[in-house]
Amino acid sequence: MILPIVAYGDPILRKIAAPIDKTYPNLEALIENMFETMYEASGVGLAAPQVGKSIRLFIIDAEPFSEDEAEEGDPEFTAEQLAEMKNFKKVFINPRVISESGEEWGFKEGCLSIPNIRENVDRQAKIELEYYDHEFIKHTETFDGMIARVIQHEYDHLEGKLFTDKISPFKRKMLSGKLADISNGKASADYKLRYYKPKR
Repeated sequence: MILPIVAYGDPILRKIAAPIDKTYPNLEALIENMFETMYEASGVGLAAPQVGKSIRLFIIDAEPFSEDEAEEGDPEFTAEQLAEMKNFKKVFINPRVISESGEEWGFKEGCLSIPNIRENVDRQAKIELEYYDHEFIKHTETFDGMIARVIQHEYDHLEGKLFTDKISPFKRKMLSGKLADISNGKASADYKLRYYKPKR
């Protein structure tokens, strides 16, 4: 089932998400629905708060990203890195960052909750992460390059942070009108957005 994606301005995107255990109701169905929603929106990552669930869960499938970069012939990525992205599909439950390391590098990021805005974001090159997979098997792994970036982006959602928090105050001010439009339900996207309506 395709779920509406929570748009910028909804307080759920600013909450620190709660951990879950294997008894979380309908978890398998939620994960399936999140993948379906992400594919429908042409995304490569999606965090549970973006579909209205403030829990520590995100998914990634980097294959579409690898195909886009290969088509563009981007010299920034080696054939090996593109192959890694092509085969990278994972579920991350209750992730915990152990460390971030390496030289910071910039890349234009976007977000399904913030349609039609892309800005350069600096992130460290490597991340060591502890997490559980969809079967609640625990892993500790180190990721680098674009995979690390996507993980860092999605992890930020669980911490109530957005990529727009990481750009300069000047750029954020330049985008304030567009961000206000999204908050006020005036954005357009090729997928269903859910706008925040304060209770009166």
